Amino acid sequence: MLQYIAMQGTMVCKRACSRLCSCRGYPAPVFIGGISLAQYPYKTREGGATVTVFVPYDCNNHCPFCINKEEYGDMTGFSLEKICESIHTMDAITPYCDFVFTGGEPMANLESLQIMLDCIPTTHRVFINTTFPVQNEYSADDMIAFTERNKDKITCINISRHMKKYVEESPDEVLARIATKKRVNCVLYKNYPVNEIYDYADRFVQYGIPIQFRYDYTETTPENLYEQDNDPILQDLKKHFEYKGLDGSRMRNGFHFLYKGLHLTYHKTLPYSTIIEEGDDGVTYAILYDILIKQNGDIHSDWTGVLMDVDAYRHVVFEPNDHVLLEGTNDF
Repeated sequence: MLQYIAMQGTMVCKRACSRLCSCRGYPAPVFIGGISLAQYPYKTREGGATVTVFVPYDCNNHCPFCINKEEYGDMTGFSLEKICESIHTMDAITPYCDFVFTGGEPMANLESLQIMLDCIPTTHRVFINTTFPVQNEYSADDMIAFTERNKDKITCINISRHMKKYVEESPDEVLARIATKKRVNCVLYKNYPVNEIYDYADRFVQYGIPIQFRYDYTETTPENLYEQDNDPILQDLKKHFEYKGLDGSRMRNGFHFLYKGLHLTYHKTLPYSTIIEEGDDGVTYAILYDILIKQNGDIHSDWTGVLMDVDAYRHVVFEPNDHVLLEGTNDF
């Protein structure tokens, strides 16, 4: 039995489903409430759940779909030192997990970001979510030099560039100079200008920077995660670009496209990251996909404010990664 932990309670599937159904092979849940996570031992994929670090400093942006902004309204208790302690803790438990830096704006304080990066051994992949902003504290050359110094530490920099502009953007020519692998993230939010989608893609074709279009994760549910026919964004993308295939897991997925040799992805993910499932051994587990290190160093097991039992996670059970190819090809 699968049980999906949602923002307002618990999503529970009452049947085991091995065939492709409306959710593309993952059980279609119904809503119930009142289930506590504390009673379940942890399970996660091989390598460990992704650890997302919230940097202890703010951005100057006000993107309408951002759910993190309110966390930076009162920065009392924010601690770089405690964040570093938690990074060391997670490295000791899962020395091969992925780390993601988000915020806030990670690039808004390069000295602090460097300290946090230096805490992470090279056994981990490291990703940075950023607007790569125009800012007074650092020039574009300063930020490019930072990426050059850390190109052996940083796996990929994910840069927000939306079709509707919400921030003052550094020029595309600057993004092309980033020394690490890079990708553009674009949330297709509400009434996005679909008639401009070719112009948008062409901006990055000339630099060979892949694009990840994102569904508004605050609107994603188990019912629409794998929806295709009634997903207007997906249908728009299929009309404009060459569809290649679909991969995914219980929690998130990616529809893949090709345009003038450029890899495009349409990404959907649920707004929480825990699933309750009974294993083949008869034990019911809390399966973790994401772990969060908050601005004060607290470690959470979900995006919904659930504190993680760190000692229990030291005994986590590992399972094979459930992110698999479901349709077509993904040979990028």
